[in-house]
Amino acid sequence: MKVVAVDLWPGRTAELAEVAPGVNLVVVDNARAAAAEASDADAVLGALNADILAAGDRLRWVQLASAGVERYLAIPGFAEAEDLVLTNAQRIFAPGGAEHALGMALSLARRLHIARDLQHERSWDITPLTGHSPYVGEGSELLELRGRTMLVIGLGGIGTETARIAHGIGMRVIATRNSSREGPEFVERVGLASELLELVPEADVIVNALPLTPETDGLIDDAFFRLTRPNAFYITLGRGRTTNTDALVAALRERRIAAAGLDVVDPEPLPPDHPLWSMANVIITPHLGGDSDGHMERMWVLFRENLRRFVAGEPLLAVVDRGRGY
Repeated sequence: MKVVAVDLWPGRTAELAEVAPGVNLVVVDNARAAAAEASDADAVLGALNADILAAGDRLRWVQLASAGVERYLAIPGFAEAEDLVLTNAQRIFAPGGAEHALGMALSLARRLHIARDLQHERSWDITPLTGHSPYVGEGSELLELRGRTMLVIGLGGIGTETARIAHGIGMRVIATRNSSREGPEFVERVGLASELLELVPEADVIVNALPLTPETDGLIDDAFFRLTRPNAFYITLGRGRTTNTDALVAALRERRIAAAGLDVVDPEPLPPDHPLWSMANVIITPHLGGDSDGHMERMWVLFRENLRRFVAGEPLLAVVDRGRGY
């Protein structure tokens, strides 16, 4: 049995062989090198592209290092490779993503992004923080999140961890998920995906943690933002294309939402002249919400365990559902 692994942990990746006695583990530097080794490989860890798929006649399993899978499902020929099992890094990025979502919510509530701008200007003026706000209105105060309602759209890895932390600081949490109405005890209500618009008017903070699928592409649109509270925060960490950018910009300009925290956008990256860059009520980070000092170690554990399971013929973890697209 031959397994090709991209060297995601330099100096350490070869140690994966310790859980797979007798396997020929070939460590390569990148996806191009993986494609060159794929013709007689049974599995590839850490990469997938058209060249790997075309060369890998014997491939039975590919382990991805990302949570999103839409670009891999779209590779020509992937749909025909029915026996190829695809596993991803779902939940690996959940702790970092959840803390990023809450960090954005807290920054917007306490207007820390405005305070940072004032710091750069060496200004001690509290007016931009406690009144005459560019997005909440004159005389408004810094907000407390406890006691307010968070809506989590997509109760997967990042969504569930975000809900856990929000509940922990005293927020009421409601959510939607595609699969069922079941959820953890810290989520007060779980609605189906089809019930999203019923929950939107209740939310003070909305966190979009959706994967990109045909059903979620452009889901957050003008109809969505016509139901939001004017003091609500909209935060998105899933995929940029789940949000209609024009609808988001219009909602911000027309004060149908108070502010937005965007770790993902559409297009990505935004053009330099895009209006979102210059909006005082928007925080933008460059698609790094799930990154942290712990996610690569969690990924190491996943890769090791899945390799052990593959060799032993046991069910793999984090198997992608081709039908659902995640």
